[in-house]
Amino acid sequence: MQDNENTVGAASGDDAIVELGVAAAAAAIRNGEITSEAYASALLRRARKHADLKSFITIDESAVLTAAAAADKARAAGSTAPLLGVPIGIKDSYATAGLRTTLGVGNLEDFVPQQDADVVGALKNAGGIVFGKNNLVEMSFGLTGHNSPYGQVKNPYSHDHVPGGSSSGSGAAVAARIVPASTGGDTVGSIRVPASLSGVVGYKPTNGRWPGGGVAPISHTLDTTGILTRSVEDAALLDQIVTRNTSAPGSRRSDLRGVRFAHAPRQYMKVVDPETAAHFTAALERLRDAGADIVEIDLGESFMETANLLTWNFFFREMREAVGQFVADNDFPVTFDEIYNDVKPQLKEIWSQVVVPDGPGYLSDEGYQSALTTERPQLQRRLGQVFTHHAADALLFPTTPCPAPLIEHGSSFTIAGHQVDDRFLAYNTIPTSGAGLPGISIPIGLSTNGLPIGLEIDAAHGADSSLLDVTRRVEALFGTLPAPA
Repeated sequence: MQDNENTVGAASGDDAIVELGVAAAAAAIRNGEITSEAYASALLRRARKHADLKSFITIDESAVLTAAAAADKARAAGSTAPLLGVPIGIKDSYATAGLRTTLGVGNLEDFVPQQDADVVGALKNAGGIVFGKNNLVEMSFGLTGHNSPYGQVKNPYSHDHVPGGSSSGSGAAVAARIVPASTGGDTVGSIRVPASLSGVVGYKPTNGRWPGGGVAPISHTLDTTGILTRSVEDAALLDQIVTRNTSAPGSRRSDLRGVRFAHAPRQYMKVVDPETAAHFTAALERLRDAGADIVEIDLGESFMETANLLTWNFFFREMREAVGQFVADNDFPVTFDEIYNDVKPQLKEIWSQVVVPDGPGYLSDEGYQSALTTERPQLQRRLGQVFTHHAADALLFPTTPCPAPLIEHGSSFTIAGHQVDDRFLAYNTIPTSGAGLPGISIPIGLSTNGLPIGLEIDAAHGADSSLLDVTRRVEALFGTLPAPA
């Protein structure tokens, strides 16, 4: 009876502690205000309470508590590691030493790697704790959070709706306060789409800024690792840790005077849910009222269509070779063909068309070379002009064209009267991926039925630090969303 009372008492005090973000939790542990063990225990109770979200594939509770106890001992011995004792979720496309890594497919349900992915190693070296492995769409190939072997991830704000993907479990776990941050991977929007639909911050770095070693790929041209958090401050902290950037943070200004934002409604507002459009328009007004300069630009008649075609071509054309090389180099006990033969029928049908070399939609060598040497540089130049010719500090647009669709609609639903498939959730995020630019999605409100709406802020290639600083100042206008009911 006594044990049960202790458990109930602990659970009743969890609400405040699970609200702590990465920086706040690290500071509280460092200052002795809480222990890592108490924090980890609260998060584990939260994970059990919200197991129905299917946001994790694997959690080794004893390993988490052992690591937390070790962190508390290290703190007592004088350690000031920046993430000391803070548990972080890891997307299950990242290899984790001693903890199973499935890539979201049934073939690997029992596989335990020997080495950590580079990002995982960086987080651990900074004192972070691996909390568990986040659920994802099989092989990171999808945007709704559906996974046949490990379950459909649910949106914490409404369990009948999708959380976005492919980093679906990462977004859901952070939104549900199960962890303060989770890693993600972004190829066409797989960090920013779930961030938008699940109401958290999703940071896609400039391609090449974050290491990708030990993370299952799709396209070496488009892929980047990144992070989902509940604040821009936490994303910036984790960016500093992963990139080993010891320079002083950007300006600590809180106002937006002198900041110039561009938006391109002809391109990014073509098919947008009315509530999303209204929130975006209101956001522009709030930014203008806060002193920012807002300029409307036009990226050209065929910009979005060209960017989408180009980016999906890379996505499909590079996947088979990238995955095959990855599993061989990292000693995963599976081949691409074995994965292909075991995935869900809907996915296998798509791959048979555009991923395998004998598929009718497989991009030819000539088409691939043209995409690399001609079309992608053209996209990069056109987006680059936003920051040069138009002298904008950032480009703004709705991250996703609508709030989270219903799970029951599957891969087909309606936006503003237009019938679309699930790939349309990444329609706005794709140009950023195609050009390799940094982008961040932040929540700016809830729809009338309580679903998050996201704003994306992009910057010039390599301008990640400036982007994080500007986005922090934008975030101050909108705040963070309340926890899901």
